[in-house]
Amino acid sequence: MEEKKFKFPTEMVDLPSKGLLYPEGHPLSSGQVEMKYMTAKEEDILTNQNYIKQGVVIDKLLQSLVVTKFDFDDLLIGDKNAIMIAARVLGYGKDYTFMYNGKKETVDLSQLSNKELDESLYTKGVNKFNFELPYTSTHITFKLLTHGDEIKIQNEIKGLQKINSNSSPEATTRLKHMILAIDGDEEQKNIRDFVDNYLLARDARAFREYVSQIQPDVDLTFFPGSGGEPINIPIGLNFFWPDL
Repeated sequence: MEEKKFKFPTEMVDLPSKGLLYPEGHPLSSGQVEMKYMTAKEEDILTNQNYIKQGVVIDKLLQSLVVTKFDFDDLLIGDKNAIMIAARVLGYGKDYTFMYNGKKETVDLSQLSNKELDESLYTKGVNKFNFELPYTSTHITFKLLTHGDEIKIQNEIKGLQKINSNSSPEATTRLKHMILAIDGDEEQKNIRDFVDNYLLARDARAFREYVSQIQPDVDLTFFPGSGGEPINIPIGLNFFWPDL
C-alpha cells in the first residue's frame, strides 16, 4: 500500500521591513516569509516546561512554524513581531480577546497592518542609520536590533545583575548594542563610555523616539469599543494560551 503523504497548508507573511535591511540574496530580502499552520507538535512546544522556564518558548514556536530557511538571529525585531502575530492567527484564529479597563475587547488580528516606512531613509541591504542628537549635536550611527542582538543584550543584563542585583541597566545596554559610531568613532570602548557618562537623558529620549519612528513593525493601535484614546494591543498570556 502506498504511503499517504500529508501536505501542510502554508501562508506568505509580509514583513514590516519589506526586506530592505537584509543583504542581497538573504532569504528575507524578498520581504516575505512562508509559514505553516500550527499543529499538535507546536502545541507541545507551547506546553514545554523547560522552554517556558528558559524564556524561549515563543522563539521555539516561531522557528517551528517558519518554512523559509534562514538564521533566526538575523531577524529584525519588528519582523519577528509580524511573524508572531501571523503565528497566532494560523494557530488559534484571527479574533483575540483581552481585558481593558475591566471590559472584554476583541480585535481582528488579520486586519492589523504594518507601519508605513519612509524608504528614503533606507539603503537597500544595509542596516545602518544616522541621527544627530538635538542638544549636543553629536552625530550617531546606529542599527536596528535583531533577534540575535536581543539575546546578547539579555545575556549581558543578566551578567550585570549577578554582579549588582540592584542594577537596572536595560536602557543603557540596549543603546550600547544599537550604536555603531559616535562622531565617526567606531571603537566599542568609546561608545560604551559615551553612553554611560556623556549621553544626556533628553538626547537619549529624542534618539529613542526617532528609532521608534523609523523602525519597521506591526501597527498595534487599537480603538476600544468604549471609546477614548487609542491604545496598543496588549500581548498577554492568553495570546498563545487562549484557554487561560
